[in-house]
Amino acid sequence: MLSLNRVSAAYGEVVALHGISLMVQPGEIVTLLGANGAGKSTALRCISGLIHPNEGEIALEGRAIHRLGPEAIVRLGIGHVPEGRRVFPGLTVSENLRLGASIRKDKGGIVADMNQMLELFPDLSRLRHALGWTLSGGQQQMLAIARGLMARPRFLLLDEPSLGLAPILVQAVFRAIQEINTRLGTAVLLVEQNANMALAVAHRGYVLETGRVALAGSAADLLNNPDVRRAYLGGTRAATRDAAT
Repeated sequence: MLSLNRVSAAYGEVVALHGISLMVQPGEIVTLLGANGAGKSTALRCISGLIHPNEGEIALEGRAIHRLGPEAIVRLGIGHVPEGRRVFPGLTVSENLRLGASIRKDKGGIVADMNQMLELFPDLSRLRHALGWTLSGGQQQMLAIARGLMARPRFLLLDEPSLGLAPILVQAVFRAIQEINTRLGTAVLLVEQNANMALAVAHRGYVLETGRVALAGSAADLLNNPDVRRAYLGGTRAATRDAAT
């Protein structure tokens, strides 16, 4: 469904990605793991058109998209929920959701999808008239994801959805990610530093180190890889088992 082939990207003189290749199949959850500065968020920005690669190709279902702008890429079915939630604080939950559907013209479908989002995220249903700034961090994250889904993406990019959340809210966010994948059939590319939780919901994963793909494999293989356990999973199988449950 989505492929990056030898993609390199830079911010000025600073090279963030060094020829990475990865792919995501329809219906998959794929996670990108790595330390801060590894290039994970840059990879998502390249896919969504916020920056353009210096080298390499990004293709969606065989069509090159790496020179397209963000609006064109959204219209092709890719949604991006960036790090930091970024809800509009002076707008209500319902208004934030409507903005997520700004590229659509089907009023009936928009209303139906808003209702579906409120069903998918029950906390938002009772807060539909609340202003964005009054929501908790977890509620804002749910709203950011729901707003991203209002464009009806077939492919969703999620950047650090658990950042700054309490453990109980982290579990709720990851349950929602699983439901989005299974219920809506949306493929997900997930950037996440909580490797335990990410690998518990993902089908496959890639480990980035200083802008390069260091490891790739099924979630089960990465969970059992001693290097991954030492670097990202606390070094024990018990921690991995606890996360998966």
